Amino acid sequence: MSMDDETLSHAQDGGGSAVDRPDGAEEKSATPRFILYKDGPEYQMEFQRLTQWTHHVLLPVYGREVTSTAPWCSRWWEHPEAIAQLHGLWLAWAALTGPDADMTGPASWHRDFLGPVMSSLRDPSGPFAGCKPGNHRPKEVPPVESLFPPPHAA
Repeated sequence: MSMDDETLSHAQDGGGSAVDRPDGAEEKSATPRFILYKDGPEYQMEFQRLTQWTHHVLLPVYGREVTSTAPWCSRWWEHPEAIAQLHGLWLAWAALTGPDADMTGPASWHRDFLGPVMSSLRDPSGPFAGCKPGNHRPKEVPPVESLFPPPHAA
């Protein structure tokens, strides 16, 4: 499998932003990296990069057959839990497989991140439960009781 340099560069970036310091070193910005903290154009750009990595790196290499015991939704982006978990997986991939990563980084990523995330996503009771190839099933948000009881009538 081969990816062009631009795809690999964007995929490895992991969505972080660095700020150049006057002394030539890089300093991480205070902008949160995790996608759930982003909105507007910043969210869209991060989501596009996540989608590129998911479609051009993750699924071609690690996307296994879809079965009733290992579901996958072809509209994964309509599942907020999937977006959150895949984004975390992508950030870990960028940190552990990029040019500055230790040589054992890829092995650590496979062991510590890939297996647990894919198992969670593809669990029969996970976010893709009820989805079948070409048939997305939206999930309902679980009901939550009010934290504050309604005021009593006087």
